[in-house]
Amino acid sequence: MAAPTIPTTAKKELGEILVGKGVISPEELLRSLDILSREPTEKKRRLPQVLVEDLKIDHDKVYREIADYYAFRKVEILSESIDDERLAFIRNEINALPQQLRALAFEHRVMPFREDPERPGRLLVVTPDPTRREVYSIARAFSFQKFIICYVKLAQWEELWQRVNISRSGYATLEGDVREGMEQEVIEEDADIYEQALEEEISRSGLVTLVENIFVDAVRMGASDIHVVPRGEKRTEFHFRLDGKLMLWYTNTETRAEAVSAVVKDRAMNLDRFERNAAQDGFAQFNIDKKTVRFRLSIIPTVGKELKSKFESIVIRILQEPAFSTQLADMGFDPYSLEYFHRAITKPHGMVIVTGPTGSGKSTSLFSALRTVMDPSLNVITVEDPVEYFIEGARQVKLNPKLDFEGALRAILRHDPDIVMVGEIRDKQTAELAIKLANTGHLTLSTLHTNDAVSAVSRLYKMGIEPFLIAYSINVVLAQRLVRKLCVRCKGVDPDPDRETLAKLGMSKEEIATVEYYQPVGCGHCIKGYKGRIAIYEALYFTKEIRQQILRSGEMIDEESIRQSALKHGMHTLRMAGVDLIRNGITTLEEIAAVTIDDE
Repeated sequence: MAAPTIPTTAKKELGEILVGKGVISPEELLRSLDILSREPTEKKRRLPQVLVEDLKIDHDKVYREIADYYAFRKVEILSESIDDERLAFIRNEINALPQQLRALAFEHRVMPFREDPERPGRLLVVTPDPTRREVYSIARAFSFQKFIICYVKLAQWEELWQRVNISRSGYATLEGDVREGMEQEVIEEDADIYEQALEEEISRSGLVTLVENIFVDAVRMGASDIHVVPRGEKRTEFHFRLDGKLMLWYTNTETRAEAVSAVVKDRAMNLDRFERNAAQDGFAQFNIDKKTVRFRLSIIPTVGKELKSKFESIVIRILQEPAFSTQLADMGFDPYSLEYFHRAITKPHGMVIVTGPTGSGKSTSLFSALRTVMDPSLNVITVEDPVEYFIEGARQVKLNPKLDFEGALRAILRHDPDIVMVGEIRDKQTAELAIKLANTGHLTLSTLHTNDAVSAVSRLYKMGIEPFLIAYSINVVLAQRLVRKLCVRCKGVDPDPDRETLAKLGMSKEEIATVEYYQPVGCGHCIKGYKGRIAIYEALYFTKEIRQQILRSGEMIDEESIRQSALKHGMHTLRMAGVDLIRNGITTLEEIAAVTIDDE
């Protein structure tokens, strides 16, 4: 069965059909054809790809019409109709593929679905893009001699793949003969015997495969961290942090906790596998689904009930480029914050500070700002510990025992920079050097840990920075938080919202009575009613009035006076930004109340 293609002469015809169906406008067709005409032959995409990827046209609207155009069969996948037997069938077909084809199946979204009830002996293969040539190469590799390519909605395909991919059943059947009830006595005095026994246990089990699968699962699920937590001599829990919340992913009871720790350490660099009494930091890098993903590992020794066991807690931060757009306009800024943050980062000099707790998206905001202002004519240098994302066109400096923040910043002053990004302002010395960079004609970006934007001014003052340096070196302070979004598939109306909490959030009685509020429900597509996160922002732009207020500071910074001036100028507080999300049904009042402080 030959793969249908969209010939060059048919592109315009197909585009005209999409225009006639109202999927795209004539202008969008011309734009997409222009983009295609400028792409090199060896990398030329197809018209539907350009429409979806570049023009952001709805995927299902485009490919549904294409499926009709080429007479592909359409399949509707209902989550409740997929039982364990069906999942096992899909999983067995995928696992039977060679490793390279399994990777291609995930990359091109191709999945076996079921035997055709109308034509026994034929396999229904589902994909949201049935026009790709690769679909046919993958379909031929399944166990059925005959197959039918079917179109399915993208969201339905991803939901089914998630259910197939996250099943833990594969972990229990890994290769290796793990003896039931195996007990290995650890002799404290003889480290060689202990390590030899541990190595034998690892070689008998499927632990290496299990750990590598955990890494892959975490990346595919979009987790930010993996927690490896020993709970007993032969019990280790793997938790994923998904949308800011820890979730138990898998529990290993087949091998000792020390063996799990040893295998994790072996996957990384800069870690001593035989050191179990000291904190360690390491890193790893793997190719997962044809993408390079880096991991930062932190290990600390812990104590358990079994005194003979040497437990270690391991937290692995997953460092990969955000899957979403990092253009400032696409990051959820309110109009005021977007305007003044953009104004601050496009100035030729001055400081831009982003504040918030760990995991609040500060790095993403800084990298978005850098991408906005970077230009080949500018020398952009970053100082980080560690380097989280690689930025094309920037010179990135990684700190090490011989090069600390202070030393790196002093060297950068002599390195002719235009824009400098300092990973974090940690102390007075770092703050003074960053301010010196800002005051000598450089745009300086950095982060600080404070509760809100105004608190950053007080924090710098308490570090010992002079008020006149604070007033005239800073362009803007951006505070931010990440809140979970309600799942758009299952969210339900909250018939009895907490009116007292809504009033504390700053909503009027009339608004409380008229706005429709939503609550999490939960479905197979989300985690307890939430899916993904969104940022809320508070931009404190340094106006002339605010600079004067800081200059007049005596023994302390008058935070309330600065806050009122900023509000008068149009600033949205974090809580105000959160209330906007509640009004629009994007999140819940509990989420906003949990991550914001009183504005009073």
